[in-house]
Amino acid sequence: MLMHMAQHKGPVTSEVLAKAMDTNPVVVRRIMAGLRDDGYVRSEKGHGGGWVIARDLSKITLRDIYDALGSPSLFAMGNRTEAPGCLVEQAVNAVLDSAFDDAEALLLSRLGNVSLAMLSADFHARLKRRSRRMEIEDVH
Repeated sequence: MLMHMAQHKGPVTSEVLAKAMDTNPVVVRRIMAGLRDDGYVRSEKGHGGGWVIARDLSKITLRDIYDALGSPSLFAMGNRTEAPGCLVEQAVNAVLDSAFDDAEALLLSRLGNVSLAMLSADFHARLKRRSRRMEIEDVH
């Protein structure tokens, strides 16, 4: 959502963001509340109001966003049972727990190295390449 906001000049409503994300405006407002609490966005009231990014994109990392959203689970898979009685399952869980911890630490580290400014630059480079490709296709 923040990347969509970065493409707009001025405030963006929850309804506009919801449409871009194919979700409900209530979901957008819930997510934005968490980002607002950590100072990444602010809301402007009244006619022409909406959400605005409150910090420079180079100062916001994907890790910052992850933390602001309450550090949700990164992996959909995990141990079937937290405290299994089966010794085989206990052994497997111990190995998997270690692997998941390592993978999570690596992913969080990488997220901390990606700023929204980097994503914005990548988006604009892709947009420019697409525009050039479309111009070439229009000529042929």
